[in-house]
Amino acid sequence: MTLPGIVLGVGLGGFVDGILLHQILQWHHLLSSSGDDNIGLQPYPVDTVHGLQINTLWDGVFHTVTWLAVLLGLGMLYSRVTGSRGRVWASRVLWGWVLVGWGLFNLVEGIVDHHVLGIHHVRSGPSQLWWDLGFLALGVLLIAGGRLMQRSTRRSR
Repeated sequence: MTLPGIVLGVGLGGFVDGILLHQILQWHHLLSSSGDDNIGLQPYPVDTVHGLQINTLWDGVFHTVTWLAVLLGLGMLYSRVTGSRGRVWASRVLWGWVLVGWGLFNLVEGIVDHHVLGIHHVRSGPSQLWWDLGFLALGVLLIAGGRLMQRSTRRSR
């Protein structure tokens, strides 16, 4: 359950980030901090039509990658299912690994995109460092929660 859970968690964590932060709240897009980034990208400001088109394109690429991760995770999970399939979906071990994968997504995406590359931030502005650090802290909490969920299963056996 480890690898399927982590891959599913990475994909689902990416969906939460993309759908909630990029689309619903519109706090950032994949390249919304370009021009102020750490790698010298051309600026693509979201308050221009061209900038929003480029950001929307790259948000779509991001969603495609997270969708493929979910499909891969489901395929891996299905290939390992034997006997009772219903038991798998109620497994605290599986969902614990999903939380770990989501947390890993937050840590990798947060460190790489927010801090190393600087291509976007959770929420740009005067408090952007705190939002970015909160995103990393959420990742750590998801990993810890996932591991605790798995341990509680082992103790109850």
